[in-house]
Amino acid sequence: MNANVNSGRAIIDVDMVRLRREQPGLFPGWLAARKLLAWSAAAALLAVVAMWVLDFSFARIFSGLGRLLDFTQIMFPPATDGKAVVFLEAMAETLAMAFLGTATAALIAFPLGFLAARNVIPNVFAHFAVRRSIDVVRGVDILIWALLWVNVVGLGPFAGVLAIACSDVGSFGKLFSEAIENIDRRPVEGVTSAGGSALHVQRYAVLPQVLPVIGSQVLYFFESNTRSASILGIVGAGGIGIYLTDNIRVLNLSVVTFIVILILAAVVVIDFVSEKLRLALIGRTERQR
Repeated sequence: MNANVNSGRAIIDVDMVRLRREQPGLFPGWLAARKLLAWSAAAALLAVVAMWVLDFSFARIFSGLGRLLDFTQIMFPPATDGKAVVFLEAMAETLAMAFLGTATAALIAFPLGFLAARNVIPNVFAHFAVRRSIDVVRGVDILIWALLWVNVVGLGPFAGVLAIACSDVGSFGKLFSEAIENIDRRPVEGVTSAGGSALHVQRYAVLPQVLPVIGSQVLYFFESNTRSASILGIVGAGGIGIYLTDNIRVLNLSVVTFIVILILAAVVVIDFVSEKLRLALIGRTERQR
């Protein structure tokens, strides 16, 4: 009896192995678990190798905690050294840099997003050329753009605006094109079936769907660029970053704390206003539909 039961189980196991091999679609959970386990093991191995190559050490972290506590004590209370007005003006300059750079990049990237979208420009060669151009621009970090423009137009916030604009054109072009490619096709088919031209399709079927997404992305990048513009002063691109860098160099950490709080306050205000604008834009688009 037991021998027959064991023999039957062995046959079932063999059949299940063969069935999994021949019909993998019937066992998605089993395959997904194996793939997840394999990728997790590979990621863990890569992390260990990276820690070894980069000389990662928990002992060095713990040994530096005492110095970190000393710095924390020096950083508080925040101080201005009598330059509060100067810092506020520099912060306003940083906000202006972030706004102008983001707006310029969005205006340039808006048509590029349509040119890079497969469902708008079906020509493979044109699509490839635009996408690769966007990737080239996007592959250069904002600090490298700032170094380049400082040498071209000189020191000051104008170089910072150009650096932010160049850095964001590539990112916006990629994000805008992906938003356009992921639209719902039903409105497009409806406008086409009603006799609409290609321009009508973009105006009445594509734009209402992508504008809330594009608006949300632009607002987020404005907030992010406020933080980025704060460090462009390191390479002489103007803004609050000049004072932040100078005070870090001389370890005037109480003033550094005030500047950091100023930056954080600006980011919080921008985030609050951006959320209100985004919700208003989404509500307006829904009413138009």
